[in-house]
Amino acid sequence: MSKIHYLTAEGLEKLKNEYQHLVSIERPAISKQIAEARDKGDLSENAEYDAAKEAQGLLELKISKLENMIANARIIDESKIDTEHIQILNKVKLKNLNNGTVVEYTLVGETEANLREGKLAAATPIGKALIGKKKGAVVDVSVPSGIIKFEILEISK
Repeated sequence: MSKIHYLTAEGLEKLKNEYQHLVSIERPAISKQIAEARDKGDLSENAEYDAAKEAQGLLELKISKLENMIANARIIDESKIDTEHIQILNKVKLKNLNNGTVVEYTLVGETEANLREGKLAAATPIGKALIGKKKGAVVDVSVPSGIIKFEILEISK
């Protein structure tokens, strides 16, 4: 069974655009590289041909993954986001009780995660620990370097 991918409408649009780019621009470019390498003669000793065929395989794998993600995408209705309990698309303000720092994250699906933009995948250890919790709760998160205690200061849309 395929895994469901929860996305915003914007996130799904980005995936569709990337898919279109790969299919309409990248795929023909690799086909052209293969044809040019094939024209150079003996394929058994043709490194260019081998490299182009490998690139084609990787591209087709990426296209296949994107097709699967798009087919199994579920758009999250942002109007139904609750701020009582933490769920995907909530913005949360956390205080790290180990060192006193305050951080803010928006919980998103894996494909939209980007820490520079403050978007944390709900599937990460921190995301998993936060889902379903209320404001004021203290959450222990197990990470490779040990356990981090977070206090949930704020939940918003």
